[in-house]
Amino acid sequence: MELQQIINESSNIVFFGGAGVSTESGIPDFRSVDGLYNQRFEYPPEEILSHTFFVNHTEYFYDFYREKMLALDARPNDAHIKLAQLEKSGKLSAVVTQNIDGLHQMAGSKNVYELHGSVHRNYCMSCHKFYDAEYIKNSEGIARCECSGIIKPDVVLYEEGLNDEIVSGAINAIANADCLIVAGTSLNVYPAAGFIRYFKGKYFVLINRDKTPADSSADLVIHDSVGKILSKIS
Repeated sequence: MELQQIINESSNIVFFGGAGVSTESGIPDFRSVDGLYNQRFEYPPEEILSHTFFVNHTEYFYDFYREKMLALDARPNDAHIKLAQLEKSGKLSAVVTQNIDGLHQMAGSKNVYELHGSVHRNYCMSCHKFYDAEYIKNSEGIARCECSGIIKPDVVLYEEGLNDEIVSGAINAIANADCLIVAGTSLNVYPAAGFIRYFKGKYFVLINRDKTPADSSADLVIHDSVGKILSKIS
C-alpha cells in the first residue's frame, strides 16, 4: 500500500518526528556519521547537555549551546510545510516531536507536542522571567536575567524528566490516532521511542533513512528523506 492511499483513508493522523525531520533544514542531528556525537569536543556532547554539567560548567554549556544548538537561521523544509497543510485540512491532529527548533510552529502547525522543549523559551531560574532565543544568542558567557539570575533554556537536558502534561497529551494523541507516521528518528532514544507502543490504530508508517527497531512491525516502511517523501503527498 502506498503512503498516499493510507493518508486518503485516514482521518486522525499523528506525526511523530525526530532529528531527521530537521536535518533537511540544515540542523545537524546527533547520531549520524556527521552528527554531534561524532565530532570532537573537550567533553562528550551527552555530558555537556546534562543537568549536572549545566549547573557546574554553565559558561562552557552556553558556549556549546550557542554554537551547536541555536540554529536560528534555519527555515521549515518540505516536511514541516506538508504537515502544517495536513493539519489545516483536518487530516492531521497532532505533531509529536523530539526536536527543539520550533520549525513545526514556524511552518504553521498549531498542535505540537515538544517532548524535549524548545530553544525559543528561556526562563530566569530566580524570577522566572521569559527570554527569547535571540536574547540567548546575543548574550555572552552565562546568559543572565536583568535580576542577575541565571537563565536556563526550556529544553530537557540529560538527567531531567519530560514534562508530564506534554507527555500525557502526546500519548493521548497517539492512542487515539487511526494512522501514526513515525519519521526521521532512530527510535533509540527513550522514553520518547516507547511512545509508539500506545498506538492501536490502523496504519503504522515508518519513514527514515536507516533501519529502525520497529521496521518489522510497520505497515509501510520507506527508507528515504522525510521531506522528499512527504512533499509528494497531495
